Amino acid sequence: MLRLAGARLLDDRDYPAVRAALAADPVGSCMVSARVEAAGLDPWRLGGELWAADSRPVRAGRLQGLCFSGPNLIPLRGNAPALRSFADRALRRQRTCSSLVGPAEQVLGLWDELEGEWGPAREIRGDQPLMALDSTPLVAADPQVRPVRSDELERYLPAAVSMFIEEVGVDPRSGDGGASYRARVTELIAAGRAFARFEDGEVVFKAEIGAMSATVGQIQGVWVHPDRRGDGVGTAGTAAVVNRLVRGLGRTASLYVNAFNTPALAAYRKIGFEQVGQYATVLF
Repeated sequence: MLRLAGARLLDDRDYPAVRAALAADPVGSCMVSARVEAAGLDPWRLGGELWAADSRPVRAGRLQGLCFSGPNLIPLRGNAPALRSFADRALRRQRTCSSLVGPAEQVLGLWDELEGEWGPAREIRGDQPLMALDSTPLVAADPQVRPVRSDELERYLPAAVSMFIEEVGVDPRSGDGGASYRARVTELIAAGRAFARFEDGEVVFKAEIGAMSATVGQIQGVWVHPDRRGDGVGTAGTAAVVNRLVRGLGRTASLYVNAFNTPALAAYRKIGFEQVGQYATVLF
């Protein structure tokens, strides 16, 4: 198959076109929008690179393809030739990302291009409803769910680790003894974006606001203690985090969930979330 020359690294000249592309899908692009709003397009500040399939800066009009390459590879838009150009650029270097994640059509199309050299994947989650809610939840929020304090890190961290193992399938403490994961959790707590319900000093519900752009906040890491599952703790707790985003921070609340997780899907729909897109994730 004839390969393209590869994607182009974006710079400040492309900023207006990038912002327009991100604004066209604020929920789907939240993870990338949050980074661009905080850091611009400079790779060092951004913590990664933004690529386009266009051959020259686009001062007006629409970017034909857009992909973020950092801790995760996030293709946000692009047809088959654009995805091939992203794959060409990604394959020029050793893989460092832990996953491909984003709109399902782009993620699965890009994986088709990368699988021959990056495969096999540890897991492919091809159907992850992307959901959003921009109004008050339809269920009562748990008044005992609150931001985690910095002095509660040691009590919160075991629940965060358990969530990660259940959700991702690997222990975040492997490799560096958990230093990187601990630092990330500490950062979320310090920013007031980690929430929990404590009972007798133990976490029975937790969730976090991960990426947060000017208009959207993405809820992540929802977890309920195994002894409390099925009694509504997760639904009411998630509603409390939605309230924080929608009423407290003026953002649309979003999240994505595996389609096979029917209890979680039912809970989110009960809260009032509606599907606005479809994500996919390829885990390494």
